[in-house]
Amino acid sequence: MGGCFSKTKPVEVKVELSLLEKEKEVDGLSPNGKASPFADCRPNGALGHGSDEDSTALPLYHKPRDYVEVSVCHVKDLENGQMREVDLGSGKALLIKEHGEFAAMGHKCPHYGAPLVKGVLSKGHVRCPWHGACFNIATGDIEDFPGLDSLPTFQVRVEKDKVIIRANKQALQLQKRSKPMARCSAVINSNTGFSHVLIIGSGPAGLVCAETLRQEGFTDRIVMCTMDRHPPYDRPKLSKSLESTAEQLRLRSMSFLQDHDIELLTEKEAVAIDVKTRSVTFEDGLRMEYRKLFIATGSKPKAITYKGKDVRNVFHLRTPEDANSIAQLANNKNAVIIGTSFVGMEVVAALTDKAHSVSVIGMETVPFKKALGEKLGKSIMKLFEANRVKFYMLNEVSEMIGHHGQLKEVALKSGKVLRADVCVICAGSVPATGFVKQSGIHMDSRGFITVNKMMQTNAEGVFAGGDVVIFPFPPRNNKKVNIPHWQMAHVHGRVAALSMMGRAAEIKTVPYFWSAMFGKTIRYAGYGEGFDDVIIQGDLDELRFVAFYTRSEEVVAVASMNYDPIVSRVAEVLGSGKTIKKRDVETGDISWLIDKGS
Repeated sequence: MGGCFSKTKPVEVKVELSLLEKEKEVDGLSPNGKASPFADCRPNGALGHGSDEDSTALPLYHKPRDYVEVSVCHVKDLENGQMREVDLGSGKALLIKEHGEFAAMGHKCPHYGAPLVKGVLSKGHVRCPWHGACFNIATGDIEDFPGLDSLPTFQVRVEKDKVIIRANKQALQLQKRSKPMARCSAVINSNTGFSHVLIIGSGPAGLVCAETLRQEGFTDRIVMCTMDRHPPYDRPKLSKSLESTAEQLRLRSMSFLQDHDIELLTEKEAVAIDVKTRSVTFEDGLRMEYRKLFIATGSKPKAITYKGKDVRNVFHLRTPEDANSIAQLANNKNAVIIGTSFVGMEVVAALTDKAHSVSVIGMETVPFKKALGEKLGKSIMKLFEANRVKFYMLNEVSEMIGHHGQLKEVALKSGKVLRADVCVICAGSVPATGFVKQSGIHMDSRGFITVNKMMQTNAEGVFAGGDVVIFPFPPRNNKKVNIPHWQMAHVHGRVAALSMMGRAAEIKTVPYFWSAMFGKTIRYAGYGEGFDDVIIQGDLDELRFVAFYTRSEEVVAVASMNYDPIVSRVAEVLGSGKTIKKRDVETGDISWLIDKGS
């Protein structure tokens, strides 16, 4: 199914009430507990779990006043394959008609709140128009990422040719729910140096791994360790919203993790893995043994060489505190950004209305040349220049020049000297796998961990995912690739969790990423590495375009700006296993991708 994990079918809501029996151990790891279902019922907003802000399940029994029941349209108002946003008074719902059947669920994507009515309906799921997440229309469950939460679903019936929706008012207000999760049944002292599952890293791969284990009925101990000071937060927003706090960026609260028995140890840096004793040692001396280990430490900034390493106010953007400091120091001052990566250019865009001047140093002729091609890079560069950004391309830094230890100037190898009160280095990244090197776990020459399609390494009981891995990618004949996308890390976490539990799962998704600058968003789906041509439809000068990246005679990726939901539509086609030929997009007529029901 197009980029989604499960087939479309009605399921029972199952919520963990008690542990009735133990599942058979698989590969030394016991899921240890089957869910005890409520009475048979169709999943709807009334019985779903709440969001992170209200992680308590809604009451089992409701009074009539807890519900709203509204006639929303005539039965013939919607054709098959159509969606409509309907107002129920207490909130809105998305009404869907597919194969003659009606369904209703939350109308906003739980990830960033995109209106799903503008998304893509296909084969029992809706794909978000902004970032490609998929939701099952029968259950509301999230089936492809990004995002952690699912949607509430609502009861629909037809009476006298009128379509009537009955919905729980609280579910209408929340517009999202977390899937039911098991609890830990083992009585374990938190100081015990053993965890059935040990996760290193609290980004999307690690967090989705932990939550998936609980959703699938795993009732043994889960410990997640992170170098961060904070609970999991939305790292892609750091470069887009420099003044946001860790609290504002939070993905899951400590109370949410505690409620679901996911132990989080902050400010813990792994320094060594011993696969023979199945243990991990941390910088502070802590040693933890594991039965299953998931490495999801992400990436770290690539080091660049220059003089003046001791000069202050030079940053790598890693934490909310970094972002806040950059925004504060740049206020009415001179900012220099080194690197034209997506993160770097987002920082540039975020600073243009704060800083006195913003200068960019890049090694390519235009930004994004390798990822998006020269034509798109030039057009986007013009957008920045129109916002007073100065570029110094095909250049490198030679020295950070300070006065009393504070940054004052950045000297380039070309001889140019730029005034600078704050400098942000965004010159790429490398996998954060230094602690893995002596473990015997296979890595390539660049430091990426090698995994199979189940996210398993060569070491027994050790899995890895996210930015740190190269993995077999089906659309490229299982060539091992690294795709450092936020969305892909979610997928890796889920596949790893299912693999740990002995439940075969493979990566069935279309890579999807986005970048926002000056109120405009670039959306991108597919894997365009090695593209040999770019077919552009639309107007680059107006920044309303869709670009198809081809390899040989096949479309392998697509990017767009102001052309929604074209990228999600292409992701749906590619995710279904179909191919789009170069000739199909060269004609200029792409109505077959945009029209309803295509």
